[in-house]
Amino acid sequence: MQRTLFKLYAASLVAAAVFILSYDISTHAAAGAIHNQNVTFPLDRRKQKNPAPGPTNTQSSQSTISSWEDNILGKTTLRDIGAINHTIQSSDIVQNEFIVQFDGYYSKTDRHLIIFAAASGANIINSSMGVLERTNLGNAYPSDFDVLQIAPTFINKVGNIHHARIKSITPQRRFVGSLKSFHKKADWKSYFKKFPGVHFHRSRVPLKAIGNNKQIAEAVQAKQMWDAGFKGQGVKVAIFDTGLPAKHPHFKNVIERSDWTDEETSDDGLGHGTFVAGMIGGSSSECPGLAPESELYIFRVFTNNQVSYTSWFLDAFNYAILRKINVLNLSIGGPDFMDKPFVEKVWELTANHVIMVSAIGNDGPLYGTLNNPADQMDVIGVGGVDYSNNIARFSSRGMTTWELPAGYGRIKPDIVTYGLNVYASDLTGGCRALSGTSVASPVVTGAVALLLSSVKKNQRDLINPGSIKQCLLASADRLPSANIFEQGIGKLNLVEAYKVLSSYQPQASLVPSYLDFTECPYMWPYCSQPIYYTAMPIVANITVLNGMGVAGTIKGSPTWHPYASHNGKYIDVSFSYSNSLWPWSGYFAVSISVKSEAEQWEGVAQGHVELTVVSPSEDNYEGGEQSTVKLFIKVKIIATPPRAKRILWDQFHNLRYPAGYFPRDDLHTKNDPLDWNGDHIHTNFRGLYLHLRDAGYFIEVLGSPYTCFNARHYSTLLIVDPEEEYFPDEISKLHKDLTEEGLSVVVFADWYNSSVMTKVKFYDENTRRWWMPETGGSNIPALNNLLHPYGAALSDRVSEGSFVVSSHEVYFASGTSILQFPPNSMILSKPLKDQGKEILSGFSSELKESVPILGLHKIPGGNGGKLVVYGDSNCIDDAHLTTDCYWLMDALLHFITQGILSPALESDKGLKKMKSQFKVAGEFPKRMEGNHLFKYSKVLEAHLGKPIPRPLPSCPTLEWELPFFINESSPQFMWKPQKLSLTKPDKALLRKINSAFVPLKSGLGKRFKSDQHLHVMKIFLAVFLTVAILMIIFTRFLAGPRRRLSPRFLIRCCFNWWKVYRHQTATVSYRHSNLVKFPSIDHPGV
Repeated sequence: MQRTLFKLYAASLVAAAVFILSYDISTHAAAGAIHNQNVTFPLDRRKQKNPAPGPTNTQSSQSTISSWEDNILGKTTLRDIGAINHTIQSSDIVQNEFIVQFDGYYSKTDRHLIIFAAASGANIINSSMGVLERTNLGNAYPSDFDVLQIAPTFINKVGNIHHARIKSITPQRRFVGSLKSFHKKADWKSYFKKFPGVHFHRSRVPLKAIGNNKQIAEAVQAKQMWDAGFKGQGVKVAIFDTGLPAKHPHFKNVIERSDWTDEETSDDGLGHGTFVAGMIGGSSSECPGLAPESELYIFRVFTNNQVSYTSWFLDAFNYAILRKINVLNLSIGGPDFMDKPFVEKVWELTANHVIMVSAIGNDGPLYGTLNNPADQMDVIGVGGVDYSNNIARFSSRGMTTWELPAGYGRIKPDIVTYGLNVYASDLTGGCRALSGTSVASPVVTGAVALLLSSVKKNQRDLINPGSIKQCLLASADRLPSANIFEQGIGKLNLVEAYKVLSSYQPQASLVPSYLDFTECPYMWPYCSQPIYYTAMPIVANITVLNGMGVAGTIKGSPTWHPYASHNGKYIDVSFSYSNSLWPWSGYFAVSISVKSEAEQWEGVAQGHVELTVVSPSEDNYEGGEQSTVKLFIKVKIIATPPRAKRILWDQFHNLRYPAGYFPRDDLHTKNDPLDWNGDHIHTNFRGLYLHLRDAGYFIEVLGSPYTCFNARHYSTLLIVDPEEEYFPDEISKLHKDLTEEGLSVVVFADWYNSSVMTKVKFYDENTRRWWMPETGGSNIPALNNLLHPYGAALSDRVSEGSFVVSSHEVYFASGTSILQFPPNSMILSKPLKDQGKEILSGFSSELKESVPILGLHKIPGGNGGKLVVYGDSNCIDDAHLTTDCYWLMDALLHFITQGILSPALESDKGLKKMKSQFKVAGEFPKRMEGNHLFKYSKVLEAHLGKPIPRPLPSCPTLEWELPFFINESSPQFMWKPQKLSLTKPDKALLRKINSAFVPLKSGLGKRFKSDQHLHVMKIFLAVFLTVAILMIIFTRFLAGPRRRLSPRFLIRCCFNWWKVYRHQTATVSYRHSNLVKFPSIDHPGV
């Protein structure tokens, strides 16, 4: 009977498969008929080897694209292979190609019908458009997007394409990466000579090279998992990279290799994909992967020229969902978090239970250099450390810049692990060492594969991207000398992660789990400056992880509980948070301010925030689970500092990539032409921040217009490298602050010249498009509007050169000069080269002219402040720092607060006092015609032509939470993250994991192996049986009244001897092992 039922079931499956296959073939045949009947537009023009340049056509195309693209997120994309050092080569929009996203997955026929129906409604004829044919594996399945190609004459009508099934239309993006490996110490040492002024931890030492005998599996304790039987078996791991050779000897379990490029090969021509795959699933004895029995799915998404397209990733991501991938490794990245189709597809991946692990980037040691998608909340972003547990210099640092200027960035990376001199497979079948966060990422991916293989079948419904991330972070080891924006929560601890996972219960958690603003260096920058009355509210952006379900909400309103016995009454707290936690995560921003009662008080205030996360069950939306978490808060309060020590940093008027092309401030920068670090005092101006704090100044950040701060609280407004326009009300209000309120303004500008901007545009021969900057290093026309009431203005001359002021060497990198300045001012002039002329002519010259670069002016009147303008910000910007000019900032602040020049400036012969108005021959800089700054501006109306300001927005107001006082205190050891709620673990399996590591034998320097224990036991049993048999025979023939030895007595003695031997071995293991932590009170229930 059972055999008959089985045969019927098998026959039904075969019939269903034949039906689906026949339906699919007929569907695609119909789609092909529609395509061939209606479309004559040439497709796939990317395969043209050397297309003739067409500047005129491409410029006209660019202008038409911008006419409909106003409401589309993003303009350009940088997403390159993150290996090993991130080097940007080029990235831009593909001419005439657009990604059409649908509201669901449809067959090819249905998608084409929708597109042509929508295009017909927009009066686009079929012969001028077509859908790009895809030849990859995803072509056989329904999809949620297509790539539409349109002739240049109809691009201006793309914005008129509408359909109920079309969700969005976004330009197709092409990105090119450049691999740069750090093979030896000299490589990375020469690379980091570019950052002489960057502040590093004093505990850091020269990075150690790892010997050939060091294996990453041993370093992260993977062998303990192997010995317990967990090697990644049954776990599907996808590797998105440069491919893998077909018959590489290191790989025994490659399930599928697929090519998503236009090169029609799955082989690896670069070696990067092979190296990454070897770290995860390699089986070489010399350089084994962490999960050698995991099932590898190789996705080749980069060509041998390191070129990829957004559409290639979208197709590959869809196929990964179809194949039900468990873990996906992305050792790639770029700064474009506004590539909407890519970001949304990553959300969809994780929502479908795909655990994504991605490299955080190799753009360190600068801050604000996080790469996407590693900076997304639902992705595990991985940074790198060396084998001495120092943060690798190349590892990108936080914060995220999505939230600027109004908010504050989130904590990233999530976790760090080994990324320097790690050994894995090369193309030839051997092993090699490479460094980078693209090396650290597969370490975590392999660790996740091991963890998943250890999960019992009845607990696999608990595994999801949220729960795995919670377990990794809850078990991470804190590095004592690194801050939270360098290490995230800490360093990967695989064995501890297994212990947490084996006892995991679905719940919500917070990242970070507490805010202790007195804990340095971990809580930098929060711990670097105490808070006080009238200061701008401090914003901490917390990530909420939801391990209970893909979707969730925060129930009701979070509550604020100040501790009555710990001065909680002195602080106000306000919240803003995600309306929905999807997928698996959301944000929870906390704003903290000091009450007026603490104006002259100094001390520590404490309290906690309590919130409840509710997650519906998958089968019943009304049911589900809920979890309550606490965020402990501890802040240092001081009496309000004197006005002379308070500086306000203007963040509101800084713009950066993405989405527009905002060029670097130093025109000599070739490898990374985009300004994308956020221009925040805690990112690429971190060195200046540290210097000012050491000098006793207090720096606050303004994320709103000038109409939203009280000038009486501050001595100086610091305007550095602004790209934004100014509201007329801002200009009026600032004029009043300078003339009546005693506020002073310091401006550090940068280059601006419309001809140079045209010269530094990009032209890509493959995409046949010009990529024009939206402004110069600074928006000088806007700055001149701000300075106009004082009779000051900057020119469009671009100057460069070195000079000396007193004993200080200064490098003036691509700066601007002063065109005019008010009477009774002081002007500093220095001989500099005309860099703009060199760029336009193409010839270098050593001819130097005296150029006015610094102006100082005292505003007339008793309450007038001071105006200081300097033409270059590169000497205070960590991204371009050659020789810092922090001494100049000290001198300028001395002039502002004391009213006199510092000796460093006063003694310089280039400084002249001007009784009459200073003016240099030349015209005022003009805005470049056809620029699209309005698309990214918070000030301008969205249209071409003369810039028109929007209505002035209202100032942000915070609603302070009602306090619910309690008589509690924060945990005694706040540096320990909050522990997850755990069930009772499988103690037998934990003992197996703990005993898998066998220690160094005392005095011998060799490790016992588990098979050596087995061999010793076999010998012992053999000897025991032999002796027992001989004793039994001997006692039988023993004469006389002497007592006979019982065989049971002999067996008991031998058993006791064996217990003593095992006890001694376990004692040695406990004393000599500092890698494995035995169950302790660190995890409740263990």
